[in-house]
Amino acid sequence: MRGSAKFAACILTALASMPGAARAADLVIVTNQGAVPGLKELAAAFKRASGHNVTVILAEGSTLEQRLASGTVDLVSQNPGPMAELVRNGKIVGSTVTPFQLAELGVAVKAGAPKPNIGTAEAYKSALLGAKSIGYSRGCSGTNIGAGIAQLGITDALKSKTVFTTTGPVTDYLARGDFELGIQQSNIMVGVPGTDYVGPVPGSLNKPCPSSVAMTAVSRDPEATRAMIKFMISPVAAPLVRKTYVEPARR
Repeated sequence: MRGSAKFAACILTALASMPGAARAADLVIVTNQGAVPGLKELAAAFKRASGHNVTVILAEGSTLEQRLASGTVDLVSQNPGPMAELVRNGKIVGSTVTPFQLAELGVAVKAGAPKPNIGTAEAYKSALLGAKSIGYSRGCSGTNIGAGIAQLGITDALKSKTVFTTTGPVTDYLARGDFELGIQQSNIMVGVPGTDYVGPVPGSLNKPCPSSVAMTAVSRDPEATRAMIKFMISPVAAPLVRKTYVEPARR
């Protein structure tokens, strides 16, 4: 047995002992944009292996709150800070919070634009200072990007030409030409039409964003939900998330 057949067999073996695998469930997971690619890969593989359907929904801010209030959400994926807040508010079962991926930061430009050299910290610094405008999001990636810029000592120098995005990925803004250089998690920048990926933020300036998954307090199928979480950190899940330019969480 080899290739895809061997891989499928590995998934089935990993799920065989999981609770909830004997009957099909319809699960819903809500997430921020940084975890969408990996979750879609994992949800599709989990369905093939277990029969459980998992719908991945992007929901942030007030939309996330509305989704959780509706009682139709089984799992949530978030960065550590927002996840801790959900636990404190009783929306999430704290004991189920499980890190599953680490997403590094990357740089992109509008399609066809010159790609700057960002191979070293000094080159990255020069690229930022030389750009007419730069843009990045808030949240985990924005915090880490800002920390890297502060580490380079150029926060004040970039302030007047920095655009903070509000809705949607940074690549949407790049494709429209809203700024010259965009920075965000690599997994939501690579291969996006209208933009060209330049490469990862170099060295210690690249502070990855961790994502965790957890069960909601109102999950409609706790057994299947826990099975999904267990699958997301199983050995067979690792190559699935790596396909989306992230690394499995360190355990």
